[in-house]
Amino acid sequence: MKITVINGTEKRGVTCHLKEVFLDQLRNDAEITEFFLPRDCPNCCAGCTVCFLKDERLCKDAEYIQKIEKAMLEADLLVFTSPAYVFHATGAMKTMLDHFGYRWMPHRPAKQMFGKRAVIITQCLGAGGKSAAKDIKDSLSWWGISWIKAYSFKLMSEVCWEKIPDKKKAAMTKTLVEAAEQMRKIDYSKPASTKIGTKLKFFMVRVLQKNLGKQDPEYTDYKYWKNNGWIGSVRPWKPSQRK
Repeated sequence: MKITVINGTEKRGVTCHLKEVFLDQLRNDAEITEFFLPRDCPNCCAGCTVCFLKDERLCKDAEYIQKIEKAMLEADLLVFTSPAYVFHATGAMKTMLDHFGYRWMPHRPAKQMFGKRAVIITQCLGAGGKSAAKDIKDSLSWWGISWIKAYSFKLMSEVCWEKIPDKKKAAMTKTLVEAAEQMRKIDYSKPASTKIGTKLKFFMVRVLQKNLGKQDPEYTDYKYWKNNGWIGSVRPWKPSQRK
């Protein structure tokens, strides 16, 4: 089992503790690769559109982005963590997600993502944890991932792990231990099922790509869809057609 973890902060705080509780239940059975932001993706997307119009490998930050993408595509389980900053995921997490705009469904989604599984862990003092998780989930769902579990925690007391009441820590720990146990029971040799909402997005974009192809057969995204067979009868969520 391979797990790729994207940490929305380098701080070893509450979010890190929660993530470790989750991962500790899986370490004996998994190969874990972790990325810490902003260290492993230090630059903002410049909006130059080179990834959309030409090739993602031409991105000024390709040395970071391609390494992260390779790890995500090879993983059986993706884990994203972020504390809530002003009701949203960290700026570093948003910066990384921006770089993967070319992997959104209307452009060039990776077929491997359609069978991927993902877990999101967020925490906040009072409110914002769920909206922080949604920031991440929006990108994952538009990448083609349907199987997404989000765990958001409200601290309601302290932002320092050592000062959080034992009862609260025990409750959060119990939730994540049980979640990890569920993850361990999954047969990762079988891709996750693709939900109807993801399929509808695919078919809507397919119509868009067909129209774009009529206007310009050399358009980068259209050629990608055509080469994958998606303009025809091939579907990325069918295991026999994803190779």
